[in-house]
Amino acid sequence: MQTFEQLLKQFEESFSNKHFPETPSTLYDPAQYILSLGGKRIRPVCVLLGNELFDTINPDSFHAATAVELFHNFSLIHDDIMDKAPLRRGMQTVHAKYGEPTALLAGDVMFVQAYIYLSKMKPEALQKVLPLFNKTAREVCEGQQLDMDFEAKEQVSFDEYLHMITLKTSVLLAGSLQLGAILGGATLGNQQYLYEFGKNLGIAFQIQDDYLDAFGDPAKFGKQVGGDILANKKTFLLIHALETANATQKQQLTELLKTNPADKVERVLSVFKEVAVDEWAMQLKNGYLEKAMKHLDDIAVISKRKEPLKELAQFLMKREY
Repeated sequence: MQTFEQLLKQFEESFSNKHFPETPSTLYDPAQYILSLGGKRIRPVCVLLGNELFDTINPDSFHAATAVELFHNFSLIHDDIMDKAPLRRGMQTVHAKYGEPTALLAGDVMFVQAYIYLSKMKPEALQKVLPLFNKTAREVCEGQQLDMDFEAKEQVSFDEYLHMITLKTSVLLAGSLQLGAILGGATLGNQQYLYEFGKNLGIAFQIQDDYLDAFGDPAKFGKQVGGDILANKKTFLLIHALETANATQKQQLTELLKTNPADKVERVLSVFKEVAVDEWAMQLKNGYLEKAMKHLDDIAVISKRKEPLKELAQFLMKREY
């Protein structure tokens, strides 16, 4: 078995080549730009981890991993446009650097390029993984739309938000692992356990992301801290704060959601701390992490083969960026 770092190195070597033609450069340079910003490459490496959990790595797993990473970056380009985000990985977002029309097209062509890589797989392998890839891609888009819909809603329940982030964030992590498991010859039962591991780990990851957006160190986080607050996003933090705040605190939050004072982030964070939403979020994250690890334990392979996935979970939960 190989570690996450070893598989990451292998993936980076295969992914380092340019993925687009030279012309028109006004289209392909922006697409290549976001890939040049790096990133943790968690999802494509999950494809490789899912494969090696059951068998030696199938060469088609690198095609699937590349497709996953391209799809993920497509979703980030469009997500940043919708969120009006100025920074991604500490650098200008694609739309901030090149303009929204070009960013939209760059995201679109990246999605197309993902399918080009899938088409390089052996036909029998493609037949097995394509339905899952399509289902996952559709669900991510559904989750993004729900996220946008929630900005216009006055109230969003915990369950509604959980459903949204499961689609927007968790299914891609879970689907990446299952794609690898399929290519590794896993049984359907083991595939489902691994999918549930990824799904619950993805939820814990999103809780951590919500937390870092509010309470993270800007120098480490790589994105605008407080961006969710400025965008009035109904995050785990805001939903819980509204549910637990007293009348005065709830009125403060309600007014801040309707206005954009210069000190909006600071005032919202003040209420968050008053109701101890930061402590609650960490407890919630740990609960989903425990669920994830239970599903990993249920997979019918020897424990030693699971070590890289346990290391991945620990890495994701300790992240500060």
